[in-house]
Amino acid sequence: MYKATVIVKRRPSIVDPQGKAVEQGAKLLGFNNIEQTRIGKYIEFFINADDKSAAEKEINEYCTKLLSNPIMEDFEFTLEEAK
Repeated sequence: MYKATVIVKRRPSIVDPQGKAVEQGAKLLGFNNIEQTRIGKYIEFFINADDKSAAEKEINEYCTKLLSNPIMEDFEFTLEEAK
């Protein structure tokens, strides 16, 4: 069993309207030094795989087909043995 942690982010070339909204809110609260806010997704799950290579393959497929939009987003993940 492995624990996976996935971070999904919009590609740098894609406008992030949620990040812009948060940044504008920050300015209204007096945080005037905040710039280029980007909002992403943090996802954790466990995967029952025979070995690390099989787990990585399944996680890549899971992220590509369901957790991210491959046209607008990139993802990265870490994998560790579950304790």
